[in-house]
Amino acid sequence: MHKFSVPCNFGGTTSPVTVYIGHPKEDHHPLQFQADWLSKERGGSIPAEIMESLEQLRELSIKNGVDFEELCVYALEAAAALEQNKGDRAISETKEEVKE
Repeated sequence: MHKFSVPCNFGGTTSPVTVYIGHPKEDHHPLQFQADWLSKERGGSIPAEIMESLEQLRELSIKNGVDFEELCVYALEAAAALEQNKGDRAISETKEEVKE
């Protein structure tokens, strides 16, 4: 399981929230339960673009037989390299692996 920081919306304000990405069941979005909790308990939401991107990565990992967690790490590192010139990262990995 990997720990990531995601910019989430709280009534017009954006704040980073830690989410955990592991190996979701095929019939669940990778952040389904965390997004539900964030909404119900804290009144926040994970941006749709992040939710959609993670769903696309999950589908790619299944289609190509690639580990979902590792694909997420790779995709975030690649995106960070592209965004580094802009000085803005929408999502960042904390570089900490979480033991289940």
